[in-house]
Amino acid sequence: MIVIAILGAIAVFCAYIPAEEKDEAAIAEAAETLNQPPIAPFIHREGNTVKIEMTAQVTDVEISKGVFYNAWTFNGTVPGPVLYVNEGETIDFTLKNMDPNVPHSMDFHAVHAAPSKKFIDVMPNEEGQFSYKAQSPGVFMYHCGTSPALAHIANGMYGMIIVAPANGYPSDADIDREYTIVQSEWYTEHDYQAFLNDEPIYVVFNGNDFGLKEQPFLAKVGDKVRFYVNNAGPNEVSSFHIVGTLLDRVYIDGNPRNVLYGLQTYLLPASGGAVVEVTVTEEGDYPIVTHQFNDAAKGATAILRVTKDGKDTHEPAMKH
Repeated sequence: MIVIAILGAIAVFCAYIPAEEKDEAAIAEAAETLNQPPIAPFIHREGNTVKIEMTAQVTDVEISKGVFYNAWTFNGTVPGPVLYVNEGETIDFTLKNMDPNVPHSMDFHAVHAAPSKKFIDVMPNEEGQFSYKAQSPGVFMYHCGTSPALAHIANGMYGMIIVAPANGYPSDADIDREYTIVQSEWYTEHDYQAFLNDEPIYVVFNGNDFGLKEQPFLAKVGDKVRFYVNNAGPNEVSSFHIVGTLLDRVYIDGNPRNVLYGLQTYLLPASGGAVVEVTVTEEGDYPIVTHQFNDAAKGATAILRVTKDGKDTHEPAMKH
């Protein structure tokens, strides 16, 4: 089986300025326009250790057709690269910060670590190196945790890390295809007050409101399809739903010990993850949505296209 990953700090604060003013002043200062070309992550296994090198950078990303956001990113995409490690492996992690204005950091939800020691800020044009063990299987969020974390997540610094269970999932033998979905929100660019108080302008899957309609997920009739799903937020919940089928199994947070059967919709809090498995029995388009339909209308919609041979028909996607 192949996991198909479809993809994506605030300036140094003066200690004597009140927190609210620091936040807004820092974001305004950091809004200097940069557009750094994406740098691919470096991932290499040596025995039971996974060496991962990622880059914090500022890059323009297309969030809707012709609409670009000058995002704070991991490796130039939003969401950042999907990371895949195995339960029990040690993550030897390096973060390089190419952002010349703003410190950034990495908060892995998949590990046990003292944040004040291993999720610390990496200053502009510097790098930090940290080590953690991935002891718990599941589907987890990662994000920049530099204060205020809201600004860093809302500006695009998040992604998914999958920790594969040492003994797999009970349903592994049944699965024909696997995909990843990260839900998230876009607000007025670099506007901290909008992040705090406003409704999102876009709510999206995998960073934009068009990609998973133009290039739908594909399956054959009768396939059992697995989705690794994460709601990056930062503020909204996701009522994950696939039109035209039931969720055969849901592994809560992707842990094989946390399994539910036969759901119509599964609620994901901000940062929540799941492994969702469905069976498709007829040809056609199956919309994937958040059943918070105000958010689906803002872009959080994808298409699972089912054909006789599993190939794309290139027809316009069903609207829902």
